[in-house]
Amino acid sequence: MQPPEFSPLPALTRAEAEFVDRYLRVVDQVGRINPAHGDDTYTALRAAQALASYAAELRDALALMHRRGETRVHSATLTRALRALDGERRAARVALPPAPPG
Repeated sequence: MQPPEFSPLPALTRAEAEFVDRYLRVVDQVGRINPAHGDDTYTALRAAQALASYAAELRDALALMHRRGETRVHSATLTRALRALDGERRAARVALPPAPPG
């Protein structure tokens, strides 16, 4: 049996790759803070503390893109990169779970 094939990452500039990486770090922390998915306050507290520095890193990645003249966000390409890096599952932790029927 062969291991599952992963989607290859699309070609990204170094700044775009940094942007995607930093964005996913922020998403991961917000998912850990989300009270609908959390188990304890300590985990949420640690995630909230990390969120500030990760948000600053995200800001810096975007500022670098802008300084380099990368003023357009190529959303289709970046979406493919996010999907290849398991972004859908990671972002799902930010949302509320579906309401129970009734």
